[in-house]
Formats: sequence, structure tokens, C-alpha cells
Amino acid sequence: MCLKWGLMMKSYVGTACAVVLQALFVSAVTSPAIAQQRVYADGEKPADSRLGELRHLNNYFPFHVPDSLDGWKARQDQLRTRILVANGIWPLPQRTPLNVKIYGRVERKGFTVEKVHFESYPGHFVSGLLFRPTTKGKHPAVLTPHGHGGRMQDHGDNIAALIKSGDEKHADSGRFPKLARCAQLARMGCVTFIFDMEGYVDAVQLPMEVSHRLTNRRPDLESPERWGFFSAQAEMRLQSIMGIQTWNSIRALDFLETLDDVDAKRIGITGGSGGGTQTILLGAIDSRPIVSFPQGMVSTAMQGGCTCENCSLLRVDTGNVELAGLFAPRPLAMTGANDWTKEIQNKGYPELQKLYGLYGKQEDVFCVSFLHFAHNYNYVTRQVMYHWFNKHMELGHQEPIVEDDYELLTTAEITVWDDEHPQPESGVEHEVKLLRSIAQSSQQQISKLVNTSEDPVAKVREIVGTAIQSIVMRDLPATGAVEGEKVGETEHDSYMEFRQILRHQAAGEELPAISFYPTAAEWNGTVILWIDGQGKSGMIGENGKPNKAIAAALAKGSAVMGIDMLYQGEFLAEGEKVEEQRSAPTTNRQVPAFTFAYNHTLFSHRVHDVLSLISFAVSDEHAPDKLILVGTGGAGPIAATAGAIAGDAVQQVIIDTQGFRFASITSYLDPNFFPGAIKYGDLPAILALNVPRPLVLIGEETVPRKTGYLYSRVGKQVRLADSVLAALQFK
Repeated sequence: MCLKWGLMMKSYVGTACAVVLQALFVSAVTSPAIAQQRVYADGEKPADSRLGELRHLNNYFPFHVPDSLDGWKARQDQLRTRILVANGIWPLPQRTPLNVKIYGRVERKGFTVEKVHFESYPGHFVSGLLFRPTTKGKHPAVLTPHGHGGRMQDHGDNIAALIKSGDEKHADSGRFPKLARCAQLARMGCVTFIFDMEGYVDAVQLPMEVSHRLTNRRPDLESPERWGFFSAQAEMRLQSIMGIQTWNSIRALDFLETLDDVDAKRIGITGGSGGGTQTILLGAIDSRPIVSFPQGMVSTAMQGGCTCENCSLLRVDTGNVELAGLFAPRPLAMTGANDWTKEIQNKGYPELQKLYGLYGKQEDVFCVSFLHFAHNYNYVTRQVMYHWFNKHMELGHQEPIVEDDYELLTTAEITVWDDEHPQPESGVEHEVKLLRSIAQSSQQQISKLVNTSEDPVAKVREIVGTAIQSIVMRDLPATGAVEGEKVGETEHDSYMEFRQILRHQAAGEELPAISFYPTAAEWNGTVILWIDGQGKSGMIGENGKPNKAIAAALAKGSAVMGIDMLYQGEFLAEGEKVEEQRSAPTTNRQVPAFTFAYNHTLFSHRVHDVLSLISFAVSDEHAPDKLILVGTGGAGPIAATAGAIAGDAVQQVIIDTQGFRFASITSYLDPNFFPGAIKYGDLPAILALNVPRPLVLIGEETVPRKTGYLYSRVGKQVRLADSVLAALQFK
């Protein structure tokens, strides 16, 4: 087949007409000087959707339900993995000893309250209050993350107005609505744990100013040796406040399971506002809860306005309605209010009903809206939750359930830290120590999993490969997904130059491309994909002709293709450079998640472009015998990542790393910023994912240890070269 392709190309060169050539090497408009390499008319840019506005937390996030249950389950698995990756807990960290302390028991009518603290990570404490029924025996349990305002949110003097409006009923317990639900659930027979969000009440180790209110970068906490939350270093280790709180929630479930009076097969979760966000994520990734009531955050509108509700990667192509749907088919309910959830009855709830219908359990999802109330988890909403939990946790109470008042807890009774249980260290030094410890533990865990595996290559692909795939969020496009349009060609002495537009219609992406086909030598069946930090202009030498390496390849009969990736070459105005990537327009808070929770990084977009080029090159009926992927001029890491994803479509990879490591990046606006890169082994691990195909490295004094180790496990050797020209000599 490839011989036939070569003969047809040879025929094209002689007659200037061949459908196969047009299919594989399509191009530009006129015949400009080769040094310009323009595909589009002067001033025209690609019709690429990525040039539009960035998405942000206040956009519209519809949920498109798959047509089949199998389709949904595939999507469900994909999103669950992404949540774990985005929160920095893929693979799940080691469950270190909780070192639980329960003390300070006080009694109220129908329930007791105790203070609790335990360690979610060594030296990092989760604090909260444990409400227990006064009855004996095993009880169902409820975990209730509280949301913004803290577990001790106090309506104070506003309680009279709230009672008048119908938001609350009791002047005493209604002042503290989050404790009110815990007290009532305990009276209903549920062991109930309300724990502090980071920065609230007794969770003092990561202060409010860092956990929820950070507005500016902290230059003194951005280095590879010393970093803090919301820095590029933290993001490239997937360390975030959201991730810490998600792990706190998982460990809180672990804590409930340790209690002698808890029936671990009957656990529910509910939280409102920011606590609703935590409820959504925990329900999505943990199978233990059997019923959920995420209040005030299941919406196609605003997705969570706090830094603690966003982390890079989380909502790039999804939203809170779909994330809440990951709880299916377990019973799920919520209410709408006169806030960002006000359209839930028409936008979100019908889709959730359709989703549950795929399981034949449409009755197990429920939503009612109270649009006369503002954002809340008030008395009326709590009544809906009590009914839902009573039904699905089989509590056996007669309906309707009425929330009772109770004697308020004193400050001493709700304060976790005291003389016998002193407040732990807090502030910047704890933050730095915690992040460093988590990073070290993650490295040790992944190394141990790989080194003790019978098949280290498979284990690296399972852990690192899955993570990189989840971060990039793009497979190799299917055959025919990327189409080409030839827009021009120029004949030269020993080669043909073709200018083309590649279109990935489903993704809304368009790329300018050039191709060189040998005419002085017979085509040898090899196509080289040249990925350059300067775009396709990097393919051209000082003489306005193909550079030395490409010229040598043409002389040996190889064809060469290259593109402008996003924000290279013809994506830019003349003289324009991209030294920083864009930020979402909705906030002046310098926090990466407000942009990259909703948008791919520029690095990932460029990986997508390379995957599109690979797909186009191999999808023709007469595909090449050999596809060589070259990454040079600063684009080595991009090509290496695309090669790791492309699999067998590429037969050889040549990467000029220029000694680059993601760990050197100190700004999340850096064009090479890539969340998770450091956590999963930096560039050496990405290079290793190209195993077992031949790999040649330029710009490295020695073969990186992680890369060489994995290649050695399959009996292969990574080669070093001093230039692409030299590397192309290797067979």
C-alpha cells in the first residue's frame, strides 16, 4: 500500500495532480516567498474557536446526557479519574493514622455533642463537632461539610427577620443553621459529623487569608525549594485548597467508619454552598455514601466563586450538574433558590432525571425550588433534606419531620482547642511544610508502586499515563476527524512545497501547515512531523529554504510536515509574541484555578495540535510506513507529551529538551505551565511514556534516570545526539 502511495506521489510531481497528495499534503493561497510560509492571506488568522474568550465560573454549563447507559458509564469513569487527578489524589494517598481525639462530651435533649480532631495528613488536623443520638446500638451516619460562613455561622440579630420571612422557625437554634441540621439529624438517629473547612473556626493551620481570600501572587513562595498554595509549583504538583478539603472529606468518612456506634453501610452526605461543592466532589469519587443532598451548588450557572471551590482541570468540559450526576444511581436531591440555582428546574434537573432514567431510577433524583428565598440552607430546605434522608436511609420516622429547637452550645462547648488540646502550628511555615511533605509522600508512593510491580512499564502507564491523559483530555483524533484543504503549492529544484489548512471540525480547531515532498529522491515511505517552538517558520533556514536537517531528510527521500500551533506564526499579528498565556476575565485575583479549572493551558492546546497533525498524517488510506515525531526549538516537551498519547501511530521520537524541566517554572502564566507535570515525574517521566518506540534525546548530558529505567525494562536504549540532523541518522 505504501509503495502504491509513493508511486502516486511520483506521478503527482510529474503531472501536478493527485488526490492522494491533496489528502495528505494540503496547503496555502498563492505562492509567497518560502521564508514567509503563509497559508492565510495577509492579516487573516485561523478560524479557530480557541481564539475566542476564555471560559470562566460564570458561564453556562449545560449537561448533555449520553444516549446510553454504557456511554454514561464511560464518561463517569473518565470524570471520576479527572476529579482525583485534579485534586492531587491520583493515586489515592496513603491513609496515614488518623490519631483521633474525641472529648468534651455535652448533652442536650435527644443528642450529645463532642469535640473531635484527627490528622488527615501527618501534622495537619481536621477539627469539628460530633453529634450523636442518645439511643444505643449501631446508627446511620451523616457527614456534613459546612460551607462558607463556618460551622458556627450566626444570623445574630437578623434572626427575627428570617423568622418573619419563613427562612427559619426558632429564635435560638435558627441563629446557627448549620448546627441546627446536625442536632436534628442526631435526634433522628444519625451520628452526624460537621467538620471545619480550611481557615474556619478551629481549622487555623491554613488561615482564611490563604484558603479563601488570596488575591495576589506571593513571590517568596514560588520557588522549587519553597512554594505555597496557588503558585505554579503547587499547581504542577496538583496541590490546592480544594484538594486538601476533598482529602479531608475522605478522611472524615474514614473517621466515621471507625466509630463503634456507626453502621458504615448507611452513610449520607449533605452540605450547602461551599459545603455543597464538597458534597458533590466527595459523592462523585467515594462509593461509601448511599444518599446525597448537595445544596445550593447544583447549577448550570455560577460554579463556585471561592478559591477553595476551584482547582485546575476540574471543569474544563463539564460543570456542577454533571459532576453531581456522578453520584448516580444512588439517591440525590437538592433545592433551588433565588441565586445561581434559580433555573435548576428547567436547566439541570431534567437532565438529571434523564440520567437516572438510564438506570430505571428516575424517582431517585429530586429537586424543588423555593425562589422566594435567597441563597440558603434554611429551615424549609432542611425539611426537604430530612425527608430525603429518612426515606433513603430507612430511618423510619413518621412524616412530616419537624425540626425542634434546643439549648444552644456555649463557646467553650464548641471550641476544639483548649489547654489539654493545644492549637497546632499554623501559618506560612506549616503551609510550606505540608506541601513539601505531600509532594515527598506522593513521589515515594509512585516510586514504590512502580519499583515493586511485576510490570513497571504497565504500572507507569496506569499511574502516570492515566494522569497525563486526564490532564491533556485528548486522545489521538479518530481516523478522518482531521481534514485537510490544499490552498497552494510551489515547485522547487528538489522538492515540492505544499501549504495547507488542517481542520478538526468537532473541536473547532484549525491549523496552518506546510509540507515538503522530495522530488530529487524517491519517497522512502517516511514522514517526519516537525514540531518547532517557532512554529512552521522554524522549519526554514537562513537561506529561505528548508533547514539543514529537513534538507538532509528530503535528500534521503523522507517527506516533512509542520504546523503553527496555537499562538504561533499565523495565529499572531506580525511582530507579536506570546510570553504569557491568557487569564480568564472574571476576576483580578491571581489564582490559576479561576482560569484553568475551566480552560486548557496553552501547553495542552499545543499538545492537541500535534495530535491533530499525527492523526491527519496517518489517517489516509495510503498512510506512511514510518512516522517520525521531532520536537525542537523549545517544543520538545509538547512533542514528547503528544507522542506519549499517540501510541503506535508514531514509530520514532526525537526530542530536543534543551535541558528543560517543568520544575523550573515559577509562573502559572508561563506558556509551558502544565498542571501535574512535577507530581508525575516531570519531563523524564513523560519521555518514558514513549516506550518502547526508539527515542533520541538532544540537549541532555545523560539519559534521565526515569526515562532510561523504563526503556531498560523492555530491553531498549535511549540514544543521545547533539542535533536533529545527527538524530535522524539513527535507525
